[in-house]
Amino acid sequence: MFIDPPGGFLSIPVVLMKTLVIGPNDAGQRLDKFLTKAVRGLPQSLMYKFIRTKKIKVNRKRAAISLQLREGDEVSLFIRDEFFGSPERDGSALGSVTPALDVVYEDANVILINKKPGVLVHEDSEGRDNTLLLRLRSYLYQKGEYDPASEASFAPAFCNRIDRNTGGIVIAAKNAAALREMNGLIRLGKVRKYYLCAVHGRMPARSDLLTAYLRKDGSTNTVDISDAPRPGYREIRTGYRVLSEKEGNSLLEVELFTGRTHQIRAQMAHIGHPLLGEGKYGISREDRKAGYRYQALYSYRLFFDIGEASGTLGYLDGREFSVDPSSVWFTEAFG
Repeated sequence: MFIDPPGGFLSIPVVLMKTLVIGPNDAGQRLDKFLTKAVRGLPQSLMYKFIRTKKIKVNRKRAAISLQLREGDEVSLFIRDEFFGSPERDGSALGSVTPALDVVYEDANVILINKKPGVLVHEDSEGRDNTLLLRLRSYLYQKGEYDPASEASFAPAFCNRIDRNTGGIVIAAKNAAALREMNGLIRLGKVRKYYLCAVHGRMPARSDLLTAYLRKDGSTNTVDISDAPRPGYREIRTGYRVLSEKEGNSLLEVELFTGRTHQIRAQMAHIGHPLLGEGKYGISREDRKAGYRYQALYSYRLFFDIGEASGTLGYLDGREFSVDPSSVWFTEAFG
């Protein structure tokens, strides 16, 4: 908002006082973390300065940067109007999107979605739209469960992600409490993840636990595997069992005991059994001719082993969710 001074054409920015009331999805955050999400146009350096100089207050008092916000707190901002612009507050775009979600399970806190191969979970560096995240938020907006205009800092988000060309179950949280708790459960290994994959060759054992060490190269978005510990490498553990064999290839069920980037794809290639359709860690030219447009990998089953760590999501303890293995696009070849 700008006001032209009398007799001139120069515009000067107007400083306004705006108050943000902390709702249930905002509570529990540090003040600076909340402001980073709630006032996206405000540079971080200015944010810290404004907190120190009392242009940003909590409950009309000077506040520390690390203050933990509580529901009902009032954050007052005496800053220029231009910092508040945020196109994400406009729900019109969400109302115009056709969600097209394959929902595996849903309750008031979480939703499990069966992602198809070729669909991006999040927007990438090329800025593609119509991601699974956009579909999720549109779905909840159109159901009346998410209104971006009423949320200062929270938006429904995914707790895990799957590569664009991998399919399977992804977990999303509908509120901030569920997001924090589910992320914590995943970090603690309380969400057991099982994949189906088809690999070249016959495995050396019917079942095994593979242990190695992985290093990610962010510049190439690839990983390197080592059999021995090395600086910069992190341990990976992958369990597998053979479900079927046909024409010299194997269908496996894989359990992830660690969750590193491209772990299954790279580790299987490392032991000489790259996935069918693999493009980064194997030669896929012949696989493409055989109809494998994507790597043959699918996150088809989740088991919640929450136990003593149960909290708001404790009702999920002991529950398993899956997609029908026969519906996974590459399993038919092993029937």
